Amino acid sequence: MARGSPITPVSKTMQMTQQESDTVKRIKAEAKRLFEAARGSHDWEHTIRVCRLCAHIGPIEGADMDVLMAAAYLHDIGRCHQDASDGRICHAAEGAKMARPILSASALTGQQKENVRHCIASHRFRGSRTPESLEAKVLFDADKLDAIGAVGVARAYLFAGEVGARLHNPGNNIENTRAYSRDDTGYREFKVKLCKIKNRILTKEGRRMARERHDFMTHFFSRFIEEVNGER
Repeated sequence: MARGSPITPVSKTMQMTQQESDTVKRIKAEAKRLFEAARGSHDWEHTIRVCRLCAHIGPIEGADMDVLMAAAYLHDIGRCHQDASDGRICHAAEGAKMARPILSASALTGQQKENVRHCIASHRFRGSRTPESLEAKVLFDADKLDAIGAVGVARAYLFAGEVGARLHNPGNNIENTRAYSRDDTGYREFKVKLCKIKNRILTKEGRRMARERHDFMTHFFSRFIEEVNGER
């Protein structure tokens, strides 16, 4: 390198890729193919953000990074089926099934493969499975962190746009509003889910990160309501 030449900083994505094993890289390639028709709120970019969070939290918590990163790349591969069914199919359960042939061709051990499938099956906030392994807890936290904070606010309104929802719907009872409907607004998502995430985070590092994201998001929606009501 010539003297005085600027050093280009290595992005977190590049660092993450460089540190991944060949096994994880092959699983990543298989997973990416399944996102070609994904909606923006749960697309490949969401998966990459979750992977970055896993790459940050996992080493701090002492996770098996091959298991964690494989699960992170695969965690939303069943999402297209949930979206197509307007929520009737659980994407976590479907994704765990879809992951089986991908994992069977990998060099992971049998126990690691089962752990990956458990991570996928238990990562959903509204799911019936509880994250039990350390890797499942880290993935759960990373996925939830991407649902709050500035990115979380943006994704809430992106999803509302995808299902044709209104900007705001003060005339409806939020608790009785049907998901995937015209009334499924970003504010409704905040009230029924996003505001509760901070208290559901499972790892120490995840909780630290969630506090700041939660505070930002809460301030945003408070301001949003004030502006809607003409108070600010």
